[in-house]
Amino acid sequence: MPHPPEPFQAFRFLVEVENSGVVSAAFSQFSGVQMEVQTIQARIGSDPRGVQTGIPVGTSFAPVTLTRGVVGDNDFLEWLYAAAAGPHAGPTGDSLRRTINVVALDQRGRRGVVWSLRGAMPIRYELAPMDGSRSEVLSESITFAINGMERRTEPAEG
Repeated sequence: MPHPPEPFQAFRFLVEVENSGVVSAAFSQFSGVQMEVQTIQARIGSDPRGVQTGIPVGTSFAPVTLTRGVVGDNDFLEWLYAAAAGPHAGPTGDSLRRTINVVALDQRGRRGVVWSLRGAMPIRYELAPMDGSRSEVLSESITFAINGMERRTEPAEG
């Protein structure tokens, strides 16, 4: 896979909408990945001791946040806007939930661990304060609600 465009090279986490192969955004920080399995305590009928055990009944995923970055793809930005109310109506996106891949880059800019965030829906966008008297770069943050995830390691490129 070709290296990301020049502006993205300072970042360690790239965001791709699954199956597009396009780097849509890049960030310096990635946080909030959390999965929790809810259980009920019940006795398993085959246990002669009567000991209760946890039985899984549901799974929840915390929202994830990408910070100190920049969105570089207009289609991705339009998806973010589609999740919000417009001037005259509610959310406009046909499919507000998508699978996005957050790709961690190593020190040489090679792909490493990838988190596939299933059912991702943008729930928060923030533009960091900008000061025209300083030489700071544009910095954006995005938070996604998710309904599943997968973590994998991509093979190292030669």
